[in-house]
Amino acid sequence: MTDPLLSELLDIALEAARRAGELLRDGRPADLGVAATKSSPIDVVTEMDIAAEKLITGFLAERRPDDGVLGEEGASSAGTSGIRWVVDPLDGTVNYLYGLPTWAVSIAAERDGETLVGVVEAPMRRETYRAVTGGGAYAGDRPLRCRPAPPLAEALVSTGFNYVATVRSHQADVAQRLIPRLRDIRRSGSAAVDLCDVAAGRLDGYYERGLSPWDLAAGDLIAREAGALTGGRLGERPSYDLTLAASPGVFEPLQGLLEEFGAWHD
Repeated sequence: MTDPLLSELLDIALEAARRAGELLRDGRPADLGVAATKSSPIDVVTEMDIAAEKLITGFLAERRPDDGVLGEEGASSAGTSGIRWVVDPLDGTVNYLYGLPTWAVSIAAERDGETLVGVVEAPMRRETYRAVTGGGAYAGDRPLRCRPAPPLAEALVSTGFNYVATVRSHQADVAQRLIPRLRDIRRSGSAAVDLCDVAAGRLDGYYERGLSPWDLAAGDLIAREAGALTGGRLGERPSYDLTLAASPGVFEPLQGLLEEFGAWHD
């Protein structure tokens, strides 16, 4: 990598994600419980979410004290350097709470609204996904490429569901209408992992409504650098309304169906 800033940011993101992943994997108490709730009683935060974010933000402050930070569990500072870190210390908290393996640490660095570096650490998979803008995507040292596009009827697509019951009910209706048009639908419980699975060719596509910047910043870059197309509603970037990532050839017809079915509505 020739750009020293990108190299520095990537090294910092990798180390912060590694440390947080180790803390979450090795430090999970046997009696882990819910520390707080957010949008609904089932949208939970554990003490480990908070501990992992504290570890990450502390490490970032040591290495780059002038940078801004936006974290899921409340970390927020503007910074003066022009770089902002977007941090999800534990994506897939409900999976983690129940002892399911699909969860990850997601860390991205952005400048002027553009993501420069993305790292997703999936400790239970023993995989670290990374990407630098213009530099490709990798799992460890293995280059990632999305799958060649199948016909939509043969596409395996993942999605997620909101924690608010009315939104989730509508999302279930959309999924029910999509299923006859696809090979099948999966639901992992981690947006960051789903986006990386598109990058790795394990999924043909992924969509979800209700994602926040920390849910998608790193995974979106990793998917794009692996050759996937990403976006939201027609002509828009990924957003809370809709986030979509898919192999070229799957992206446009899937986006069209999601538009037709009103996937962005509550």
